[in-house]
Amino acid sequence: MGAITGQGQSYNLPNYVGELFNVSPTDTPLLSAIGGMTGGKSVTSKQFTWQTTDLAAADQTAAVEGADPTMKGRTRSEVINVTQIMQYGVEVSYTKQAAVGNLSGQSIIGNQPVQDELAFQLDMAMKTAARDIEHSFIQGTYVADTDISTARKTRGMLEAISTNEVAGGAAALSQDMVDEAMKKMADSGAPFETPVIFANAFQKQALSALFSNSLALAPRDRNVGGVNITTIETDFGQLGIVYERHIPTDDILIADLSFLKPVFLDIPGKGHFFVEPLAQTGAAYKYQVYGEIGLEYGPEQFHAKITNLATS
Repeated sequence: MGAITGQGQSYNLPNYVGELFNVSPTDTPLLSAIGGMTGGKSVTSKQFTWQTTDLAAADQTAAVEGADPTMKGRTRSEVINVTQIMQYGVEVSYTKQAAVGNLSGQSIIGNQPVQDELAFQLDMAMKTAARDIEHSFIQGTYVADTDISTARKTRGMLEAISTNEVAGGAAALSQDMVDEAMKKMADSGAPFETPVIFANAFQKQALSALFSNSLALAPRDRNVGGVNITTIETDFGQLGIVYERHIPTDDILIADLSFLKPVFLDIPGKGHFFVEPLAQTGAAYKYQVYGEIGLEYGPEQFHAKITNLATS
């Protein structure tokens, strides 16, 4: 089990008998919640932008009778992100595609579940792309291309958020930290339309323990025990909680899903994400999975993060 580089053949992709299990998780809760690999919006440029503006601080403004108004205006700020190229190649030899009954030195009688190696490898490539997009949308670091040798990289949520950050200081997650993050969002003007906490396994368990009063609110039942907190009530409305594998262990992300969307560079005649055959050379099938995608996250002030939490 593992990766191969280059052409898939009957020697480096052996067949086995028995039910096939994929041991790598393929769930992408953030990407799925904002449109997946087919939703979102299309653009016609490698870079895409949106704008933010604000109002002056509220004040008791007053004017004297008969006076001219004071002329004032508000500026706008531009936010830039890029679509990054997601490209995966699959090559399967004619022999490997045909020899579906060729087993790897086994005397066990049974079924070989992969009857179309090319379709199997393409499916795995698409699942890998979805997982890589999920990771990029959360942990991606922004890189704009300056020449053909530079690979564009989209900015993810953790890098995008700068206003509403709560530093954990290597301490255990506390309700005060969550409250502080929510207060920062409120003070920044967040509308709290669809806010969701995304947490990894360790911090998800910490949240369940924290908001059930250290499990004291676990159900009293002869057959069922434990607790799984998926929604908490806050001063600013309900806040969902989602287990997200791609959040670093010492971080928590609070994202308002209403302002997130995947952005695709639409390839003429092909669409967003697609599979296509490559030029035929030699005795093998050659395909690629291709798409260009970036993240639009709206005003970063509408989201928050808690960083540098204890992990044990």
